[in-house]
Amino acid sequence: MQDSNLGIKIKEIRTKRRMTLKVLAEMTGFSISFLSQLERGKSSATLESLKKISIALEVNPSYFFIDPNEEKEVVHRNSTVPIRTKEHNIYYKDLSGEMNQPAFTPLLVVMKPNQNEGDPITHEGQEFLYVLEGQLTVQIGEKLHTLDAFDSIMVDSRDLHYWYNYTNNDVRFLCISYDEK
Repeated sequence: MQDSNLGIKIKEIRTKRRMTLKVLAEMTGFSISFLSQLERGKSSATLESLKKISIALEVNPSYFFIDPNEEKEVVHRNSTVPIRTKEHNIYYKDLSGEMNQPAFTPLLVVMKPNQNEGDPITHEGQEFLYVLEGQLTVQIGEKLHTLDAFDSIMVDSRDLHYWYNYTNNDVRFLCISYDEK
């Protein structure tokens, strides 16, 4: 999927919901200018900004990386390569397959080395994180938790939280999220 598609998809769902840039800016705390540049592919998204935008638009962050030409899979075999955008340095693969409106969303996430920018966020729901490879730092409130391969953590998403990669290697993990709506 081309990197410019992220902005196109954001604008597409925003306009479908008859939401102005001003309203989206108020809901996310981002400037109209930043959101406009993001929609036009002139600015890049962080995990934090993508999550805030997806909450405001009431979609899972993986929505922005779904290739409409890709056939939905019932069984995910060798799901080691997530859908990605190079420009935005965000790597997600939605593992929910053909399930329509799943009760929870299983995602394969890859964070590139030193991907450690962003501020903790809150939203409704819960997240379960299971590290497959590398070392993930999870902030909950003021406390940092370091997770190595095969470690896991459950997060009440209403608590301030964020994920970081402070290492020089990729970190690959499963995020199973449930968003109360």
